[in-house]
Amino acid sequence: MEIRAGTRRSPPSPMAPPPLLLLLLLLLAVSSCASAAASTGAPVVGEDYVRPPARRHRKALLSLFPWSKKKASSSSSDPQQVHISLAGEKHMRITWITVDNSVPSVVDYGIKAGAYTFTSQGESTSYSYLLYSSGKIHHVVIGPLEDNAIYYYRCGGQGPEFQFKTPPSQYPLSLAVVGDLGQTSWTTSTLNHIKQCEHDMLLLPGDLSYADYMQHLWDSFGTLVEPLASTRPWMVTEGNHEKEHIPFLESGFQSYNARWKMPFEESGSTSNLYYSFEVAGAHIIMLGSYTDYDESSDQYAWFKADLAKVDRKRTPWLIVLLHAPWYNSNWAHQGEGDSMMATMEPLLYAAHVDMVIAGHVHAYERAERVYNGRLDPCGAVHITIGDGGNREGLAHRYRNPKPAWSVFREASFGHGELKILNSTHAHWTWHRNDDKEPVRTDDVWINSLAGSGCIQDHSRELRKVLMSP
Repeated sequence: MEIRAGTRRSPPSPMAPPPLLLLLLLLLAVSSCASAAASTGAPVVGEDYVRPPARRHRKALLSLFPWSKKKASSSSSDPQQVHISLAGEKHMRITWITVDNSVPSVVDYGIKAGAYTFTSQGESTSYSYLLYSSGKIHHVVIGPLEDNAIYYYRCGGQGPEFQFKTPPSQYPLSLAVVGDLGQTSWTTSTLNHIKQCEHDMLLLPGDLSYADYMQHLWDSFGTLVEPLASTRPWMVTEGNHEKEHIPFLESGFQSYNARWKMPFEESGSTSNLYYSFEVAGAHIIMLGSYTDYDESSDQYAWFKADLAKVDRKRTPWLIVLLHAPWYNSNWAHQGEGDSMMATMEPLLYAAHVDMVIAGHVHAYERAERVYNGRLDPCGAVHITIGDGGNREGLAHRYRNPKPAWSVFREASFGHGELKILNSTHAHWTWHRNDDKEPVRTDDVWINSLAGSGCIQDHSRELRKVLMSP
């Protein structure tokens, strides 16, 4: 469903203004409407929208030399690049980096500022990549924690105090969604919009830092997202820009795996590149588009087992995130998700997945419920949201005629918000980020398949797909 602003009409004047005032008003009107796309005043949305050129002060990267921008007051033992993620039921993983290798991997925390009644110890790691050596990367799991509560914490036994809010255990649940984030000023705009969104968690389907072998850009990315990522859990999966594989020299995903540890072990996975978690009535699965997914792979076996364990009474909402989209009518990255879709889409259909959210294509697109290339009321809603603010630019060209399953598409930067209100209804909005105020450019209600007849009608035959060897 597309939401368009109505035309504004000024009330009639009680008397005609003098000629000079008329001229000034006319000039003001011309100036105000110079960039308008329609005489009605309604904003242009969808594929007809042409994003205005970047302002002069915008740069391709926020920081070309991030190593020269250290906090003046920070010491080598202070925590840097702090971010948090779920680590099993009622537990949170706190991750940060220190230059000083002697800093212990401990987190002090409590429900009152400055009063730390609990302490947890964790682990640390580091890595070298060509001529780069990372700092000490700390991972500490804390808990059990109360639901929907604010905690104050300190990393390494010293330094500044941080705080976060745990997700709720029941509806409503608010999720911010952004893909292909990068480190441009468009990224900053997107993050500022997300900051205004009251969300419980952020989901990111791949392409985080766009470091692309330049490891110091992982550090600048960690600093950039810390204000948000240290206050709400960020749940991420890998994209193609996380590979950083150099044949015979460096293995892939080194920095990603070291810095962004997700709850893969807690979900029974053997790889940080795919995992699942549950939160407030939603079972969310993060798949890996860039690790093996054929029927003989570990990911396929894990995915099948994970779907078979889902209890739709406990978690009526079933959501999957991955990087390379399966349904994409943009000319960019055409067909790159086809082989994974051919292998795994039958599993999603059998499990009645509600939504599939992808990145990779630097534009936004929302599809109707679809399966096997056709509209299907029991298929998943597919959303591509690879438009967080990357430096490579937008994917402007869409294929025509538009496929029957494609509902809304627009080449612009932005983020999405998914508000799950109850077991049957969720509200999805997409926000174009060049608006000074948050504007819902795409807006739709989504009904859970758990509340439809799909599960009852197909339960026997489709369950066989999940339970077969």
